[in-house]
Amino acid sequence: MSEKSKLSKALLYAPENGYDRLPESEKAAMHDYCEDYKDFLNHGKTERLCVEYCIELAKKHGFVEFQPGMPLKTGDKVYCNNRGKGIMLAVIGTEPLSRGANIAAAHTDAPRLDLKPRPLYEDTELAYFKTHYYGGLRKYQWTAFYPEGGGQPADRGTLTLADGTVLPVHIGDKPEDPQFIINDLLPHLGREQSKKPLGEAIPSESLNILVGSMPVEDADEKHRFKLAVMQLLHEQYGMVEEDFISAELEAVPAGHARDIGFDRSLIASYGHDDRVCAYAELAGLFDAKAPKRTAVCIFADKEEIGSEGVSGMLSAAFDKFMGELCDTQGVLLRDCFANSFCVSADVTAAYDPNFAEVYDKRNSAFINYGVGLCKYTGAGGKSGASDASAEVVGKLRRLLNEENVFWQMAELGKTDAGGGGTVAKFMAQRNIDTIDAGVPVLSMHAPYETVAKLDCYMTYRCMKAVFEKA
Repeated sequence: MSEKSKLSKALLYAPENGYDRLPESEKAAMHDYCEDYKDFLNHGKTERLCVEYCIELAKKHGFVEFQPGMPLKTGDKVYCNNRGKGIMLAVIGTEPLSRGANIAAAHTDAPRLDLKPRPLYEDTELAYFKTHYYGGLRKYQWTAFYPEGGGQPADRGTLTLADGTVLPVHIGDKPEDPQFIINDLLPHLGREQSKKPLGEAIPSESLNILVGSMPVEDADEKHRFKLAVMQLLHEQYGMVEEDFISAELEAVPAGHARDIGFDRSLIASYGHDDRVCAYAELAGLFDAKAPKRTAVCIFADKEEIGSEGVSGMLSAAFDKFMGELCDTQGVLLRDCFANSFCVSADVTAAYDPNFAEVYDKRNSAFINYGVGLCKYTGAGGKSGASDASAEVVGKLRRLLNEENVFWQMAELGKTDAGGGGTVAKFMAQRNIDTIDAGVPVLSMHAPYETVAKLDCYMTYRCMKAVFEKA
């Protein structure tokens, strides 16, 4: 290398494709990690299922359910289940909680279609479920497709019967299960529909799931098609129509995570946002070696609708868990938070050359360039953002460089092209130094999103490094 080239390399910042830097010895580890991640996706189609599978994995790694007042010592591993929709896990460090904790916070809810409280109806001898969309989805993407590996959508959730019995509902995932679909208008009659703006072409109230067309045999019955569906549901779950009112039923894509590309370098799946970061922090916690500061992993709910409710990051559930950990050491929670460090583990938008007009190419995340660090999110003039300080950015940048974790800085598109948020601002409101970091995603919020295996692996290595050494 010439002196001029050395000077250029020393002074100028030139991000590199990760495959130009990835040691051959790490490729097998990357492959194994991504296979485990795909299993997590396939098990965790909803936030409840993510929590269930997380607990199953945590127990295998020596975690026990935390009980207030239980004695804790260095190396102990505990988890706290927040109403089956969120979970917090901790590995007690060698340093007291007065020195703070290293925290990674992700969310496991994803855009979807929820069934309305009274969803079942019939029209023109067809039976349907009415839905209410959840989160920032694009409605036209949810009509009339049937991907390999499973139909769209599948019904999953929880049903509470009149007598208080709580039942899980999983329909559409197994090969032998029935599938469901949302119809769209044929192009031969869609001339006027095609003239509408993209966001208006599919009205919300037309996202109705086709669930049956075979009537009961009684020709005098007024609701023959609706009743036929209820008979099947009663046989399987013992439910009556009123039980829909005390149910949480979510329609999500049924297809499993699949490798993408001839080289299998990418993964397509429903729910990468934000389960790709949730699993990275969980695996990082499992693999962290003797963390000095207590390491805390969070799966939060409701991020896609503002982190509201008892299972969202605005809930006091996290404060309660951390406060009870602090009580075991006689530490004030406010002192712990003031000295803590948090990575808001959430995805960012990957640069897509097909839609280059909405990206600032110099400040975008690229596929295969590693975990994307975001100093701020928000919209327009950083509205709704948690803007990490130079010291916080520098701390994570230095750590990742020392650990040879591939990373890149990113913004979510051009300044006024749109915007988005994460749980970072809610962690910062607790007086915790916080920065966003996560996997770049193509087709974010679509029924099937795409990520790069290299970026998934580097995000896991980032979380592991944070837990061990931040």
